Amino acid sequence: MIDHPDREAVVESIAEAVAAGARRRRACEVAGISIRTLQRWTRQGGVKADGRPQAERPPPANKLTEAEQKQVLAVCNSEPYRDLPPGQIVPMLADEGRYLASESSFYRVMHEAGQQCHRGRSQSPQARPLSTHRAEGPNQVWCWDISWLPGPVRGMHYYLYLMMDLYSRKITGFEVHETESAEHASRLVCKAHLAEQVANAPLVLHSDNGSPMKGSTMLATLQHLGVAPSFSRPRVSNDNAYAEALFRTCKYRPQYPYDGFESLTAAREWMLNFVRWYNHEHRHSGLKFVTPQQRHNGEADAVVAARSKVYAAAKQRRPDRWSGGTRDWTLPASVTLNPEKDTRTVPEAA
Repeated sequence: MIDHPDREAVVESIAEAVAAGARRRRACEVAGISIRTLQRWTRQGGVKADGRPQAERPPPANKLTEAEQKQVLAVCNSEPYRDLPPGQIVPMLADEGRYLASESSFYRVMHEAGQQCHRGRSQSPQARPLSTHRAEGPNQVWCWDISWLPGPVRGMHYYLYLMMDLYSRKITGFEVHETESAEHASRLVCKAHLAEQVANAPLVLHSDNGSPMKGSTMLATLQHLGVAPSFSRPRVSNDNAYAEALFRTCKYRPQYPYDGFESLTAAREWMLNFVRWYNHEHRHSGLKFVTPQQRHNGEADAVVAARSKVYAAAKQRRPDRWSGGTRDWTLPASVTLNPEKDTRTVPEAA
C-alpha cells in the first residue's frame, strides 16, 4: 500500500481532474492509488487517515499457547513422527487417544519454528537451471530432435532426425530411418559438421534427454568433434522450443501426407524437398521474413535494408497513408535459447 504524505492534496488533485473530464479510475492510477483507496479516504465526506498499518491486532482467543506449541514441536521431532507430515501425525495421535491441534496448526507451528521443510531423508525440490545459450552468428548453437513420420500402415512410423542452426534457423542436417538409435544420430552430426565446415570452431548442440541424445556413441562423437552437448531439463519440452517449432512447420505443410508415407524412400524424398523449400524459399516470421539461408550466409541485412528503402520511398510518395514511421525491418543481433535466465555467449575460437 502506497503511503502519501499529503492525502488531502491527492484527493483534491483527483477531484480537479475528474471535474475537468478525466475518469476517476484513470486519475487514481496516475496518482498511484486504487479507486478503493480513494473511496476509503473520502468516506463520510472527508479525508480519513487510514490506520490499518498502525492498527493493533490482538492474537486470536483460540490461538495455541506457548506450552501447546512446544508440545506440538516435541511430537513432530520425536522418534515415531520425525519422518512424517502433519497429515499423518494428527490421525496417528488420534488413534492413540490424543489430540493436540489440527493439521493446519501443526504446519503453522512448524513454519514459525523454521521446520517447515522436507523431513527425514526426503530432499527438497531442486531448481534445475535452464540450458541457456546465445548465438551471435551462424554455427554457434545447434538444436536437434527426433520426431515420427507416419508409415504406410497404422502403427508403423519412421524416425525423422532434424538438426537446425539457432541463429539462422537453417536446417543443417536431416535423416529418416526405420529405427531410433544413437548411431544414426552420431552419423547425422558428423555429416552436418562436415557440410557446414565448422571444424575447430566452438559449437553447442542442444537436445532433449532422449536415449539417442545421451547414448555413448553420440557423446563420444561429440567429444571427438569438439562439440559441447547441452540438454533440456527432464520432462520440459519447452527447453527445446526451436526444434519443436520446426517440426510443426514441417507437419503443417499443405503437401504433408497425413495418411502416411508409402515407403522409407518416399519419406526421405519428401523431407529433401521440404528442407530445400524451408532453407531457400520459406520467409521465416522470426527472421523478419527472410529465408534461413539468407540469414545463414549473411545476406539478410542487405535484404532488409533494401526493404526499408522501399518503405521509405512509399511513405515519401504518399505520406498521408502513414500515421507513423515505417516498418522496422531490423534483425536481432543475437538469438537466445531459453532467455529467462542469464545468457552466456559462445566463446570465440582462439
